[in-house]
Amino acid sequence: MKIDKKKLGNKRKDYLTWDEFFIGIAKLSAGRSKDPSTQVGACIVSDTNRILSIGYNGTPNNFNDDKFPWDREGNSENETKYPYVCHAELNAILNYHGSRSDLKGARIYVDLFPCNECAKAIIQAGISEVVYLSDKYADTPGTQASKLLFKTCGVKCRQLPADGRTIKLSLKPDEKISYLK
Repeated sequence: MKIDKKKLGNKRKDYLTWDEFFIGIAKLSAGRSKDPSTQVGACIVSDTNRILSIGYNGTPNNFNDDKFPWDREGNSENETKYPYVCHAELNAILNYHGSRSDLKGARIYVDLFPCNECAKAIIQAGISEVVYLSDKYADTPGTQASKLLFKTCGVKCRQLPADGRTIKLSLKPDEKISYLK
């Protein structure tokens, strides 16, 4: 069989890069969060670009999230969301049901740069790279501790450019995904 060389290389040019795809999965996962003020998603990916796990910020399994506060402030810490919510990164690590050794060398894609508690879990899991969009808490002690932990332990951190394109996803059966600059 002979292939006409003019037919080669005629693939779509606007397909998603791996980074766009995986950060898109993380952002789509964030849509599952019931937190009214902050929605964060995470996607853990193998070194061969296979999704290993996803997570979003939410309450532990079997916890009735209708019976606890979602507020950022309260009369005591227990009247806020903070003692009850698991962050997206930790949920993605805990949601993984394969061998923990499979996480070694993986990448984690997240909306928001990880807090110091999640940084420790990422390091302990053996994840070697953090790819993130926002670093809005860069000046806080917790984020500074995260960066020191990652640097000391050899975890690469990479922020995706803020000039990324917009992807419109429709759940209507006859509409295709569209990309806007």
